[in-house]
Amino acid sequence: MVPVEYYLVLSAAVFCVGVFGALARRNTLVFLMSVELMLNAANLNFAAFSAQWGNLIGQTFGLFTLALAAGEVAVGLGIVLVLYRNFGTTDFSVPEGMKW
Repeated sequence: MVPVEYYLVLSAAVFCVGVFGALARRNTLVFLMSVELMLNAANLNFAAFSAQWGNLIGQTFGLFTLALAAGEVAVGLGIVLVLYRNFGTTDFSVPEGMKW
């Protein structure tokens, strides 16, 4: 069995890649993918601790996190489509204000 520390190191690396992608990029699609990476890092932690303790609580939380990620992507892609339709780009720094 792989020790839980290996999972935690992998999860931290994936989370750091997600944070870097979210902070360094201006493309909205890359931002959404970076958030997905961060959520998957949390899922990896949940699964690792669930396997270590031998219960299903972590896997249940992982399932809820997957549902949250699916909802986040659905709303995010809608925002990306509106952003691209109105401004012609997926750069989230282009729109500076809301207008009616």
